[in-house]
Amino acid sequence: MKNNNWIYKVFLLTFILSLIFSGISNFIADSFNNFILFFITILVIAIGIIFDMVGVAILTSKEANFHAMASKKVKGAKEAIELIKDSATIASFCNDVVGDICGIISGSLSAVLTLSLADAITVSSTLLAMFVTALTSTATVGGKAIMKRVAMKKSDTIVLIVGKIANILHLTHK
Repeated sequence: MKNNNWIYKVFLLTFILSLIFSGISNFIADSFNNFILFFITILVIAIGIIFDMVGVAILTSKEANFHAMASKKVKGAKEAIELIKDSATIASFCNDVVGDICGIISGSLSAVLTLSLADAITVSSTLLAMFVTALTSTATVGGKAIMKRVAMKKSDTIVLIVGKIANILHLTHK
């Protein structure tokens, strides 16, 4: 039953986060110039890549390494243990919820950027759309591929950083 509860939570959380991110991105698209819109699109892509990296790091990290740190009172080690114990849920949230939402939002932002650029320059809107879509896809897929390798090699370091952030923000259940 616990898995079913998580599925319902994921549906609801995805819907709420999508509304929030979509609202913010639409506001940004209507309110800012092309340079800011481009920067925000890159930022959304980066957030998706970072969350994807964290999800992979949590899945590949070894809990035993953090027990030794926790016994030495390393800040964030206890939180890292909690994250690893719930790795499937945390990775699903990071990779599937946040990562996928960022992919959708960056695609929407790049479409808005394409339309805005098409009004500003004299290039075929079809060619421009192809180019912007290719750049967005390359940045997203390439960035995730690179950071997945980093996550697998540096999983303990990444999980400890996330554990320290969770400690500072009091995000775990202690």
